[in-house]
Amino acid sequence: MRRLVVGITGATGAIYAVRMLQVLRDVPDVESHLVISASGVLNIQHELDIGRHEVQALADQVHSVRAVGATLASGAFETAGMVIVPCSMRTLAAVAHGLSDNLITRAADVTLKERRRLVMMVRETPFNLAHLRNMTAVTEMGGIVFPPLPAFYHRPKSIDEMVDHTVARVLDLFGIKVPGPTWEGT
Repeated sequence: MRRLVVGITGATGAIYAVRMLQVLRDVPDVESHLVISASGVLNIQHELDIGRHEVQALADQVHSVRAVGATLASGAFETAGMVIVPCSMRTLAAVAHGLSDNLITRAADVTLKERRRLVMMVRETPFNLAHLRNMTAVTEMGGIVFPPLPAFYHRPKSIDEMVDHTVARVLDLFGIKVPGPTWEGT
């Protein structure tokens, strides 16, 4: 059983997080471990009109963002890695500077120190210099900055198709294969 940590922060794009958790439910050999920040809960309610408990029900394990002593805070707890979806600029900055002040940032720090895959789906536009420098720092540490930009080569007919494509691409970075449109070439 592979474990994937999913952190949800207060950036816009809660739809990506919820869809990722829904997709992971259908992957039998992956166990999802969810941590949601307070701002993440607010965004989920605002953008999707659903509550914390509905999102938590999609995960295999749920951890409190305040539980910095949880299993996720230890390198001995083996995972396939972590995805922060969506990732606020505050969380990006905390990870870039090693500030492990909650379970999301601590789990990200552990993921990096153990040389596991960390994917940060940053959401902000336009980027300022601090954002770009923080993205560079995380990349230099081995993390992957993956803004959830929609692709149009597969001619999506809905927002759901765009979201599914992005979720499939992110999960593919962890070796988790799920159905979704792919580039067929010319």
